Amino acid sequence: MATIFKSGKTIVKMANMNSAIARRSGNSGRPQPAAAPVPLRFRDDPLLWAGWLYAHDGMTQNEIAKAMGISRATVNNYLAEARSRGIVTLTMETSRLSEFMIAQALMERFDLSDCIVVPSAGEGRSLIDRLGETGARVLERLIRPGDAIGISWGRTMISLARNISHLRLPDLSVVQVTGGSTAPVDFTPELCVSQLATSLGARSINISAPAVVSSPAVRDILMGEPLVRDQFEMARKTDKIVFGICSTRPESSIHASGLIQREDLKHPSLQRSTAVIAGRFIDDRGKPVRGPLDDRTIGLTLEELREIKLRIAVAGGAEKTTAILAALRGRYANVLITDADTGHSILQAEGVPESLGMLKGTRRTQVQGGNLVKTKKLINDATNIIEEMLDGMIAAHPKHLRQLEGSPRSIVAVDGPREGKVGIVVGGGSGHEPTFVGYVGKGLADACAIGNVFASPPPDPILECTKAVDGGAGVLYLYGNYAGDVMNFDMAAEMAAMENIEVRTVLSTDDVASAPLDQKEKRRGVAGNFFIFKVTGAAADKMWSMDECERIAKKANSRTFTVGVALAPCSLPQTLRHNFELGPTEMEIGMGIHGEPGVTREPLRTADEVTDDILERIFAEMDAPEGSKVAVLVNSLGSTPLMELYVINRRVAERLERKGISVHATWVGTYCSSLEMAGMSITLIHLDDELTELLDHPCDCAMFRAG
Repeated sequence: MATIFKSGKTIVKMANMNSAIARRSGNSGRPQPAAAPVPLRFRDDPLLWAGWLYAHDGMTQNEIAKAMGISRATVNNYLAEARSRGIVTLTMETSRLSEFMIAQALMERFDLSDCIVVPSAGEGRSLIDRLGETGARVLERLIRPGDAIGISWGRTMISLARNISHLRLPDLSVVQVTGGSTAPVDFTPELCVSQLATSLGARSINISAPAVVSSPAVRDILMGEPLVRDQFEMARKTDKIVFGICSTRPESSIHASGLIQREDLKHPSLQRSTAVIAGRFIDDRGKPVRGPLDDRTIGLTLEELREIKLRIAVAGGAEKTTAILAALRGRYANVLITDADTGHSILQAEGVPESLGMLKGTRRTQVQGGNLVKTKKLINDATNIIEEMLDGMIAAHPKHLRQLEGSPRSIVAVDGPREGKVGIVVGGGSGHEPTFVGYVGKGLADACAIGNVFASPPPDPILECTKAVDGGAGVLYLYGNYAGDVMNFDMAAEMAAMENIEVRTVLSTDDVASAPLDQKEKRRGVAGNFFIFKVTGAAADKMWSMDECERIAKKANSRTFTVGVALAPCSLPQTLRHNFELGPTEMEIGMGIHGEPGVTREPLRTADEVTDDILERIFAEMDAPEGSKVAVLVNSLGSTPLMELYVINRRVAERLERKGISVHATWVGTYCSSLEMAGMSITLIHLDDELTELLDHPCDCAMFRAG
């Protein structure tokens, strides 16, 4: 099948054209000479003739009708029949649609009037610059003569202000919505207002007071001053407001802004804050965080901000995902401008099914006969598949697993949690079985919270797991480094702290291909979870302290390395469609377990060549000199059989032997899957005496037994 015509978002293909011609014309199946006139070749078969003119020559239906001497309606029927028979196929470039699909899902989820999603990668320009420019284009489209436009402060806001075109509409005003700052940064409230007003040729209305004052009494006095009172009255009457969303993380703009002192940010009342909007703090549910600082702040309140008719939030980046989600939950914005990765992470954290599969579209989705190809699965109702899977799992392993009453997606080990023991809670999206729920048992994880397919579990089942395994020594969370998981496990940890349960977290980051070494903290957690869970579960089973369990989990993670290869896509139960496309002779090195892009796509090679490629990537990072010791995991991503895995393991053993590295233990099979994805991953953990002892410690779970 060869691509012969491309237009816009659709690639049109002629399927098996030469063989079809041969069958129709009675020859041996060899391609006809290219010089043969098209009408003579296809005149006897109007489907092939119409399909060729449409796909190869790019004719419209009207042009085809004239060329064939038939009506346009007949051409339409011929093309429909050609698609249904597979003579003409279409491939949709879903990567072109992914931003639109994410925007639509965000609008529906958070009741937005509009949402604009930009690509996350962009030709050498920073995300802030691209968001600022997009925000400027959106604001230009919305501004009307006589508008009063409010603007907050921040790096994205100053970028937006600098990118605004010189519209020169009559009677425009730009209004400051918080007090000011004299900090030596170029994104203070005064500078943002001044820049936007200059760009628009508008009147600038500033607030003649600082953003934060020394006491509530001073605030009341200043807010009572006629000048300041009048300025705020104009701020409250703005027609539209554009604002950034700031996280409360240590590296966020709130710490560099100069509006708020660092000692103020350490106040206990702000410890549960997640985001800052126009100088006001909110928690992860979008509720205002009240406290002494709130009473000293000069600026629009969150309630006043929500009264403004058009509220445009411009923010993006992985570090702001939690903050943006909090703002959306609080309904502070009704227009959102963000990037695709951030939008996808927000939807994943909310467990929105539309955020899966094609929504992350970085691959092409195959279409045959005019219809998306559907896969076949042995399921009942896709909406109940997780519950039915868990029912079957509990029925199969009643001596190992139990569900918590009232929280069926909280699975607890029958034998494991006990007084004085550090509780181990794991979790993540389903579709990766036996990860995560399969590793609940004595000597391993004490509980697992389960999300939808490829989506994080929400905070509630995580909290229920936490309470169920708390033996007084604290609870350690272990899970993969994905934005949705981080967000919801962090929320559960905060909720647990309110119930006086100490919670700590160690993220697995073993996927070598997902980020460079100098950004290891951004890497994903994949099949290497197996070793990290095993080692840390053993430490907890030996009644080690929280400090020691946390230390050994971090140590195991730092010495675990995984690289995978995908050969064919998986399909989601909700859609029964592939979530990306790989050609029949292609493979992708480094692809993630949800179909995230890898590091290279290339022609399929032999098992030994693929294994060598993967091992070289691991050896480049694993500081294991001759005489070292490792454990090996050769893992199927779903449909790759044991026969092929053992061929892979044979080569792994050969390479390690030649490097003088001994293999202490090997596991071969399906330990971390991606539904039915074809492919495999190789994981090595560089052992020392301490890790070896813990790896050998007895464990007993539903999926395997050791010791």
